[in-house]
Amino acid sequence: MTQLQLEILKRLLDHQELSFSAEKIAQQLGMNRADQFTPIVQALAQLERDKKVMVTDQGEFKAVIKPKTISGIFRGNAKGFGFVAYDPEQPDVYVNPDHTMHAMSGDEVEVKILRAPEPGSDQGPEGQVTEILTRHYEHVVGEFKNITMGNFIGEIILKDKKLSNFRFFVTDDGLHPEDNEIVNATIASYPSDDSPQIMTGMVTEVIGDKDQPGIDILSVVYAHDVPHVFPQAVMDEANAIPDHVLPEEKKGRKDITAQPLVTIDSIESKDLDDAVVAWKLDNGNYHLGVHIADVTHYVKSGSALDKEAFKRGTSVYLTDRVIPMLPKRLSNGICSLNPNEERLAMSCEMEIDPQGNIVKHEIFPSVMRSHARMTYKAVNAILEDHDPQVIKEYEELVPMFETMGELHQILLKHRHDRGAIDFDAPEAKIIVDEEGHPTDIQLRERGTSERMIESFMLAANETVAEHYYKLHVPFLYRIHETPDADRIKSFAELLSVFGIEMKGDLKNVKPKMLQDVLKSVAGKPEEQMVQVMMLRSMQQAKYADEEVGHFGLGAQYYTHFTSPIRRYPDEMVHRLISWYAENGTTEKAKAKYRDWLPEVAEHTSVTERRGIDTERDVDSMKKAEYMEDHVGETFDAVVSSVMKFGLFVALENTVEGLIHISVMNDDFYEYLESNMALVGRRHHHIFQIGQPVKVKLIRVDKDQREVDFELVNPEEAPTTKLRVPRKNDGRFNGRGRGSRDDKHGRFGHGERDKKDGKRSYRSNGNGNGRRSNHLFDRGPSRRHDGGKRSQRGRNNGDRRSR
Repeated sequence: MTQLQLEILKRLLDHQELSFSAEKIAQQLGMNRADQFTPIVQALAQLERDKKVMVTDQGEFKAVIKPKTISGIFRGNAKGFGFVAYDPEQPDVYVNPDHTMHAMSGDEVEVKILRAPEPGSDQGPEGQVTEILTRHYEHVVGEFKNITMGNFIGEIILKDKKLSNFRFFVTDDGLHPEDNEIVNATIASYPSDDSPQIMTGMVTEVIGDKDQPGIDILSVVYAHDVPHVFPQAVMDEANAIPDHVLPEEKKGRKDITAQPLVTIDSIESKDLDDAVVAWKLDNGNYHLGVHIADVTHYVKSGSALDKEAFKRGTSVYLTDRVIPMLPKRLSNGICSLNPNEERLAMSCEMEIDPQGNIVKHEIFPSVMRSHARMTYKAVNAILEDHDPQVIKEYEELVPMFETMGELHQILLKHRHDRGAIDFDAPEAKIIVDEEGHPTDIQLRERGTSERMIESFMLAANETVAEHYYKLHVPFLYRIHETPDADRIKSFAELLSVFGIEMKGDLKNVKPKMLQDVLKSVAGKPEEQMVQVMMLRSMQQAKYADEEVGHFGLGAQYYTHFTSPIRRYPDEMVHRLISWYAENGTTEKAKAKYRDWLPEVAEHTSVTERRGIDTERDVDSMKKAEYMEDHVGETFDAVVSSVMKFGLFVALENTVEGLIHISVMNDDFYEYLESNMALVGRRHHHIFQIGQPVKVKLIRVDKDQREVDFELVNPEEAPTTKLRVPRKNDGRFNGRGRGSRDDKHGRFGHGERDKKDGKRSYRSNGNGNGRRSNHLFDRGPSRRHDGGKRSQRGRNNGDRRSR
């Protein structure tokens, strides 16, 4: 494009709503001579041929404005329409059924904006999918059924809720499974104008018979693309590693084998990756030592073990098994801090004053020996129950445990004083028999010892992060960004409905403001509801190569240092610590990993999300399977969410289900958006979040992970003087589906469609619309051993704290 063409185009773009004659353009450019006019006409003619400008009916010229396009992730709806999320700070783009190009949920798409958002309205823009950039689904998992139809040998019954409206036909190209086998198949053709609900492809793998124990969980693993079989090269490397510490490996390491270090874990755990020790100093301060298995000594950068660990990103903890990040020879062997065995460690020693400030610290490689393999149960028996038998058994260590208890209280108060948000939502432990069938759902206990180890791991993680941040070297951090102001405003408005005031500047929210809200509802019926809503209003914790702090912990510096056996970011942090110790902090040393850290941060954040989604899907499937044996029974429940189409309720054992409005037959219920309530038109009974109800289980679908209830004695519900305005068009009579709950889909569980007895959910990323504690690092840290499940300490914001 010539300079003259660029100048003309700029003038037209600056006034894109107007059109200009060639003479006017010449005047604006100061080209008024006759010999200058011809080049302007020629330039305009070329711009028209290039479709940069257009000629109006009046013979004037106007810039051609291409519709704005954006790229984002498509989320489909059973009705055919969809939404594209492209910016967490902006409302999603609505796409009507004629404009989706048959994109499927999870696809990355390019969207042309057809209508801008309405100013002053929550209504987002409308767009049209112009291109499907990448497909989310490259394969499907489901149950094979033999059919004979043209060139197809069978059909796969899809288990994924997001695919419930599609059919998948199997071509003759691949394997020929038997009826009722669970298979994995690649997708050859996607939905199109000719076949809008059809996919085809070939079977590449038979997972097993659907009735075979464990196949249900394995099918979820396949569906989420979780690597679960170690390549032979990885196993060969693992098997070549000695099962004990060699004398030459101790060189350059501090010998701390005489210190009375102990591991404190669940009874079932064998991958013991952290040991602790504490004592009171003469100056009144405390010594705290956190000693972590030195995994990177054995998992060398660029090795097959390292590449596989990076690919997996994290260990995945399922109901009756664990998919480890590292082979058991390492995770349960040489890297596990087993009692009375010498082990290599990465140590963080801290001196902490009585106010909880870390006044001194040292980070170094060490050789250690665990003096006892303690369990949470035993330490709780000492610190909480003062059990004389357990105290006698560990009498030499009891004074140290008491010192640890004191230090934990100091650290806990220090965190609370700075505003750390302490979530303590109930978590379920699903008990299964030898066949994998769930026999019970128990709530996990979280006592002093679990909280104590959490405090120690948090202190180490913060200390390591601050140390390397202040060295000004490339490093990997765990960040939790400040919540979006609009979300906090919506959360505060919701609280006001229930008479709860959120004090402070909502445009500059601080952790202490949210902590005060939790304090105000502690022990009240609405406590769990407020915790869930608060979590939904927050950002999701993730890994990053730039430190921005951890909002939920109220921490200026934070990383993951304490779990290198089962989290790749921790392994990477250890590798960086060793690198800087050996090579200094010169520019050359800093350049080694600088360019790779953003990729590590992004990939491990994705694999963490993948692991969480897999764990959640397995848990919800097993919870549904457990409830199959209880159809017809009644339960006490609490309303956990209210939508136009019904109530979501949670049982005491954490099982969640839906009371669809179509089974609320005692009245015609209408949705009162301002109060997030369903109100009966005739009898004026009201149902709101946090309200206790009695329910009857009426239907369970294990494959779709659905649990349906109906109300028992709905007439006992409280009444209200609130009325739904007649102009409200959000009513739902059970014959359609609910609508999107707000511009971000923040507070709703999702949408359900009763058509053909099926339903689909559009949720906030968690399957049931309930954002879990994982988003902010406050979830469980669990270990498995031999198919058994155990819980680790929680990290006020980190899914696996240790």
